[in-house]
Amino acid sequence: MNRLEKRLANKPNNILSIFFTAGYPAPNGTRQTVLELAAAGADLVEVGIPFSDPLADGPTIQASSHAALENGMSLEKLFAQLEGIRSETEMPLVLMGYLNPVLQFGIEQFCEKCAEVGVDGVILPDLPLAFFQKNYVPLFAQHDLCPIFLVTPQTSDERIRELDAASRGFLYAVSTASTTGGAGGFNASQVAYFQRIAKLKLNNPVLVGFGISDKSAFDTVCQYLNGGVVGSAFIRAQEAGISAHDFVEGIRGGK
Repeated sequence: MNRLEKRLANKPNNILSIFFTAGYPAPNGTRQTVLELAAAGADLVEVGIPFSDPLADGPTIQASSHAALENGMSLEKLFAQLEGIRSETEMPLVLMGYLNPVLQFGIEQFCEKCAEVGVDGVILPDLPLAFFQKNYVPLFAQHDLCPIFLVTPQTSDERIRELDAASRGFLYAVSTASTTGGAGGFNASQVAYFQRIAKLKLNNPVLVGFGISDKSAFDTVCQYLNGGVVGSAFIRAQEAGISAHDFVEGIRGGK
């Protein structure tokens, strides 16, 4: 078990994951943001790898990714900023991004650097399951990296089980077919989707992402599944100068 698996085993419910974009708003602020979120009480952090064509991301994350690239952020710089961070925090770290920059960096080198700096999991939404199973399973295992796959309301129960079986750490349940950063709150069909996943009794904890911007939405997903991922709302808080402590406290509401 790596840090991510241990954290989720020790705390199976009300898991709060915060996403932010590496290199935004400050070019060299990645490490500081991770440490501030750890001190604020986030359970894990997803660090976004900036990409020029982030298809699943809404305008807030797209804008932060564009700004980060303008700031000169790259995978090389991201790994450099995370170097030695394990002497300062044991909070689980997940890298989230698109396959193209990882392939350009070199998948073997990418996994080696993840292990070197202490990254625990990787989310690549456009990595096909079959391609991963054919090419990368031993590589991820060798470096003790949790591959984390996504499911959506349109994913069949059979496919959800397949993606769950291929994942380690947690399964990421996208709450909507639209992009990130949409309106907060969940409708009846989304709640039914959460209930459907819960009834499957999957091997991994399930965290819900897309559409969680406040305590009410976070509490809703925690009623049915193991926790939630907050991204666009945190980036907007960064832009407004709200501290990581105040933001996390606002989402948790004393949890």
